[in-house]
Amino acid sequence: MSLTNTYVNNLKASKKLKRHPDGMGLYLTVAVSGSKIWEHRCYFQSKETYLVIGNYPELSILDARQIRDKNKQLIKKGVHPKDIKNLLSNQKTTDKTFEEVFDEWHSVKMGEWSEDYAIDVRQRASRYLLPFIGHKSISDIESPVMIKLLKDIDTQGLIDTLEKVRGIASRVFSYAVGMGIIAVNPVRDLPDVFKKKKNKHYATITNPKDIQWLLRTIDGHRGSHQVRTCLILAPHLFLRPGEITGLTWKEIEFESKLIRINGDRMKMNKDHLVPMSTQVYKILSELREIKTDSDYVFPSPRNKNKCITTNALLVSLRTLGINKEQFTTHGFRHMASTRLNEMGFNSDVIERQLSHTESNKVKAAYNHAEHLDKRVDMMRQWSDYLDKLKYES
Repeated sequence: MSLTNTYVNNLKASKKLKRHPDGMGLYLTVAVSGSKIWEHRCYFQSKETYLVIGNYPELSILDARQIRDKNKQLIKKGVHPKDIKNLLSNQKTTDKTFEEVFDEWHSVKMGEWSEDYAIDVRQRASRYLLPFIGHKSISDIESPVMIKLLKDIDTQGLIDTLEKVRGIASRVFSYAVGMGIIAVNPVRDLPDVFKKKKNKHYATITNPKDIQWLLRTIDGHRGSHQVRTCLILAPHLFLRPGEITGLTWKEIEFESKLIRINGDRMKMNKDHLVPMSTQVYKILSELREIKTDSDYVFPSPRNKNKCITTNALLVSLRTLGINKEQFTTHGFRHMASTRLNEMGFNSDVIERQLSHTESNKVKAAYNHAEHLDKRVDMMRQWSDYLDKLKYES
């Protein structure tokens, strides 16, 4: 049984030294004098050794467990128990800060990530990690520090952010372990004290009459031309918000009537094709005639070198009176998926066009190019269906 603060605080001195096990070789020894001393029983070359770690309560239970874990890692690497204290002391004088290790890790991993994801990781670290632990020696950062940092995010209700920040921190510490900078990842075995993320269900509309209302409402948007056109195209393309707002003219192939998005812009990191229906082709052709001198199909009104934001779409929906319980920008995808399935289209073709992960359900044969004829036909019929709803009385 693991020790608790209540149990330890109630321990009294006796006529003999007594050891109380916490587990995995860690003991709290109560001396005749009443002092409470942490000891780590370890083995090196089959010989038993007790290492004194520190005193309780100066050294908490969690701190003692962390030191025990560091000791075990070093012993596994062949360090003699008697040399551990000096080694850790020397390590602290030559150690790198968390920010230095983060920068090193980020540089190594950037080649594996999309540009957007690399930026996202750095932004999250810059906001939630580096201001608090960036300056600290990475070997000095132990579980209590990380628990406090993450609990601060947790109390703000930012559950999704908490999980992502925790993941970034854990990967940085794991990298440091692998590089021999530290012995133990302090995030790996944190206690289960954080709120759980609930499955997110994006609000959407699937009833034909409601879809008609949505299309007509969007058509009445009187904001910027870029945002209005993007919203009008969104139900026809059912791309993810960031994928549609970030469309570039290089991705639009008018001759083949295809939108070809490179994998580094897709969530699944796979190239994706979107067949253009007649309606989509017409709208994009008209957009091309507007000389914005931008690489983006939907350039920001303030900066032609940037695209409109996904938040701009969301704000526009809200200004049209569409609340978050009714619809979100992700809802276009769910709307299309539900209605296309109800209309009898092949579910594998629908999933492929949604660019979902290929699984047993989405057969490997439906790669980004094969069976394109089925997807072309589906997208044509879908746009015709939307127009019929929009304009029928």
